[in-house]
Amino acid sequence: MTALAPTLQAFFTSRLTSQRPASPNTVAAYRDAWRLMLRYAQDRTSKQPCQLDLADLADLDAPFVAGFLDHLERDRGNSVRTRNARLAAIRSFFSYAALCHPEHAGLIARVLAIPAKKARRNELCYLNQPEADALLAAPDRSTWTGRRDHALLDVAADTGLRVSELTGLRNRDIQLGAGAHVSCEGKGRKHRSTPLRKQTAAVLAAWMNERGGRPDDPLFPTRRGTPISRGAVGRLVAKHAAAAARRCSSLRAKKITPYVLRHSCAMSLLAQGVDTAVIALWMGHERVETTQIYVHADMTIKERALARTAPPNTVPGRYQPPDSLLAFLTSL
Repeated sequence: MTALAPTLQAFFTSRLTSQRPASPNTVAAYRDAWRLMLRYAQDRTSKQPCQLDLADLADLDAPFVAGFLDHLERDRGNSVRTRNARLAAIRSFFSYAALCHPEHAGLIARVLAIPAKKARRNELCYLNQPEADALLAAPDRSTWTGRRDHALLDVAADTGLRVSELTGLRNRDIQLGAGAHVSCEGKGRKHRSTPLRKQTAAVLAAWMNERGGRPDDPLFPTRRGTPISRGAVGRLVAKHAAAAARRCSSLRAKKITPYVLRHSCAMSLLAQGVDTAVIALWMGHERVETTQIYVHADMTIKERALARTAPPNTVPGRYQPPDSLLAFLTSL
């Protein structure tokens, strides 16, 4: 084998899993990025992936990597954010390769110099309260699956958990009674606890009583008892959103995904006057600046700011009524 194959294997088995250690989601994302690039290289160079070599500038030089990134956008229809995520996986490996193969420092430096693209910020999609109520009412609660879906949607809208956090919940992660809350391991393996509203706690209590199981069992299982997948959550949200749109017409213009429920939770907190620093803790954001996207999307905040400003071409200061005698003379 060439230098690339053992280095890439060590990157996943040693660097990511032992030294960092990276989360399973990060490992899976990096794995998918490299599978795509190795298949792209196989098509372009007619070499098997195990035959590719860091020493051969025609194999994995900066122009080749840039061409792969263009291929993702042009041929696969990936977004700029997905393109940048793939680039992050490539950069992470080449940073590791620089330590293992300093003789290829020039090639590696040129790959690491490839910049990320600026992504256009799309308009934030979220649900107002009537829309959220319509979505929560959509599952058929006369069935086991409908009751599970209703509990899952209620937790998602109330807590703003990410999809991976929802699917990773276990029975032991729910604390009911006084101070009801849900505990989860979030992005970057950060643990956090999120309080539950009384209504959501009541829904969860009924669901957990029906669901049963051991403390380590998944909170939202499939019919076979296995954890529900991220793709399945996306499909059930889309299904119930389509049903809710028949009763709430404003939902027809929105593409409802699990992340929309996360945005809706944050926007609801912001509308109730919760400080952005608290929202950042609630959502599990690493930086408070990330929460500013909700401030930009909240039109009511901008309207209140506009109401505090004076109209143009007006004299600042308080209005003073004219003296009655001067007003009489002015009126003559």
